[in-house]
Amino acid sequence: MGANRVKQIHELGQSIWLDFIDRQIMKSGGLQKLIDEDGVRGITSNPAIFEKAISSSQDYDEDIKQLAQQGKSNEDIFYGVAVTDIQRAADIFKPVYEDKVSGADGFVSLEVSPHLALETAGTIEQARALWKAVDRPNVMIKIPGTQPGLAAIQQAISEGININVTLLFSLERYEAVAEAYIAGLEERANAGQPIDQIASVASFFLSRIDTLIDPILVEKGLSQLKGEVAIASAKQAYQIYKRLFESDRFKALADKGATPQRLLWASTGSKDPAFSDVKYVEALIGPKTVDTVPMETLDAFRDHGQAAARLEENPEQAQQVLDQVNEAGIDLAALMQQLEDEGIEKFNKPYDKLLQAIDDQKKNLTPA
Repeated sequence: MGANRVKQIHELGQSIWLDFIDRQIMKSGGLQKLIDEDGVRGITSNPAIFEKAISSSQDYDEDIKQLAQQGKSNEDIFYGVAVTDIQRAADIFKPVYEDKVSGADGFVSLEVSPHLALETAGTIEQARALWKAVDRPNVMIKIPGTQPGLAAIQQAISEGININVTLLFSLERYEAVAEAYIAGLEERANAGQPIDQIASVASFFLSRIDTLIDPILVEKGLSQLKGEVAIASAKQAYQIYKRLFESDRFKALADKGATPQRLLWASTGSKDPAFSDVKYVEALIGPKTVDTVPMETLDAFRDHGQAAARLEENPEQAQQVLDQVNEAGIDLAALMQQLEDEGIEKFNKPYDKLLQAIDDQKKNLTPA
């Protein structure tokens, strides 16, 4: 049997995290198997994933019933069961977290309520509460990289909370997020607090960019750029990453033990059937990055993916793609803002559906 294709990605310096969680995969040993055989190095969750897990199994019934009997709100019930899952996953990944460089990997992500995406104070408050509730060094709290989210990210980092910044589309916002991370570390270091155990990732949502922009490219006679803009943006983001985290400013923090905020590629499942199902994974393998993949993409790459370090290939060509888009009169900044706005809505809908599913189960499980 040949070498595991997914494991080969890790050998090239990129960490694969699974974009999926439920109790069954942990209970059955399936998650441990993915760690052992595929070299999976972390896990992310979101409301849609939890909604599916809670609605499609009875694994959560007892917890929901007990929390409902305590008079908890639907949201408190959700976070009650989610925290239990996140703690269990964090414990499974603890050996990965402690392997070689402490804190390099082995992280499990839990998201603040998407209804707080545009509220700085509410995001900070919930990030603190979830960090305290999970009480594991290898958890990351997910905060969307919206304009109001930037101050929340900086504050959370300054308090020593690991952050997974989500919902990134534009290069300008990514740079602002990296700046918030660095500023948070500086604030913490200036207060005499340790910064050597803090970790963060900045999550770029890829396939959604192409889904929005490709029909516009076709209209403008730029069909040859279909499926290229997201990858070009990611490659340029990596150039920004290198500039910021190889700077003298960051080196001063690195001397105190700080680690760079890694780029994470999210939304890596291909949405266009004309594209390879491992297109985004293959294109963006590179050192000191993370790729979070849904189970079907992980299975596809294990079957037929080709692992090679392609992230740093042709950065000039990536810039040319973005230049062509701008020269065609396509307002990338406006489109990226549209994606962010739609992304918040796409998080809110499954979250509301999740709370409704909990409400339905609560009624079924508890006597009137």
